[in-house]
Amino acid sequence: MLSHPTSISFFSPRRSFPSALPSHKLQTPAFCCPQKKSKTGSLLSPAALPFDLSPPPIDLDPLETAAFPEEDGTPDAYASADEALDAFANGAVVVDLSDYGRVRVSGEDRIQFLHNQTTANFECLGEGQGCDTVFVTPTARTIDISHAWVMNNAVILVVSPMTCGSITEMLKKYIFFSDKVEIQDITEKTSMCALLGPKSSKIMDELNLGNLTGKAYGSHEHYSVSFLLIFEVDGMPVTVAVGSTVSVEGFTFMMSPAAAGAIRKALIGHGAVPMSPDAWETLRVLQGRPAPGKELTEEFNVLEAGLWRAVSFNKGCYKGQETISRLVTYDGIKQRFWGIRLSSQVAPGSIITVDGKKVGKLTSYTDGTKASGPFGLGYIKRRAASEGDSVTVGDTVVGTLVEVPFLKDQPPPSKA
Repeated sequence: MLSHPTSISFFSPRRSFPSALPSHKLQTPAFCCPQKKSKTGSLLSPAALPFDLSPPPIDLDPLETAAFPEEDGTPDAYASADEALDAFANGAVVVDLSDYGRVRVSGEDRIQFLHNQTTANFECLGEGQGCDTVFVTPTARTIDISHAWVMNNAVILVVSPMTCGSITEMLKKYIFFSDKVEIQDITEKTSMCALLGPKSSKIMDELNLGNLTGKAYGSHEHYSVSFLLIFEVDGMPVTVAVGSTVSVEGFTFMMSPAAAGAIRKALIGHGAVPMSPDAWETLRVLQGRPAPGKELTEEFNVLEAGLWRAVSFNKGCYKGQETISRLVTYDGIKQRFWGIRLSSQVAPGSIITVDGKKVGKLTSYTDGTKASGPFGLGYIKRRAASEGDSVTVGDTVVGTLVEVPFLKDQPPPSKA
């Protein structure tokens, strides 16, 4: 039976990883995970699991197949929603984001291709940098927000679960015969989680990942993570980026599915509270992060959604650019995205009125926490109400308009 504890060690950023498996190499781990036990209390024997990433999740082509410890498949016990949301505000949480789509764009023309297909200026980004960008229709209606990481040989696009397939097919459709671009959906070949909260940086320091702390949103590094069982397995790659899908703060981890559980357990072992999918949706609404099918639809354009950080106003032609330019030039933005503190429960899709006149629609709702109370998101005509104003949602529910955290750091550009 296995007599050594399972542990993991993060090391300095690397650009290449050895494929050999040292059989008796000893090293002090940066942190330890709890030993795995069976229901009877005995330690579980490790089993080899192939590390097969084709295409690889990070920028190391090609990755050799290697044997790594098998995950036991036991899910982490989630904290209650109130506990997890309190930890987000005052401590640290870890949330599994493996259902989010991950699209790998490679080839010599990848930067120019994405520059033309989305709203961000990819040509001004270098290796190790990242940004938000938005997929829009030719009339600038919103499809999805993507978080892009620019690597040496590829760009990784993180997209919402429901749009990954359609965005992958859409990008493939726009590749012309002469374009040197490849589009690959690597969602099933990778896993992802996020570490969020004011104590996230402390945990990163404890895991020897503190060099990312304080770097710009979207910055990312590749690391080698080692599993120490009877022998050290050296070289499993993991990409860690600054920020997450709901905040410019915190950190996002992308790795092999074989490593995902152990990395989450390590983060939990250092004080991060595991957040459930339901609590994550509550957090999304409280943060005001627009979601496809709710706030990102054919009804709303990218500037009405307030996604100014993701839009370049000084680059050349791209899909939706003409419409976006007109909206800015002629002050054509007719409605605005708001957070709404509510007096009671109300269904998404409810009409929003001011003095009996329809001015908007509720797009998302959550019961919130004990501190926040019921909370919703919605679009309201620009000149109908402002921050702090009261509105009526549905027949009788009273709402107060508030600015949401996700949009606070991306104000519209000045007219100058």
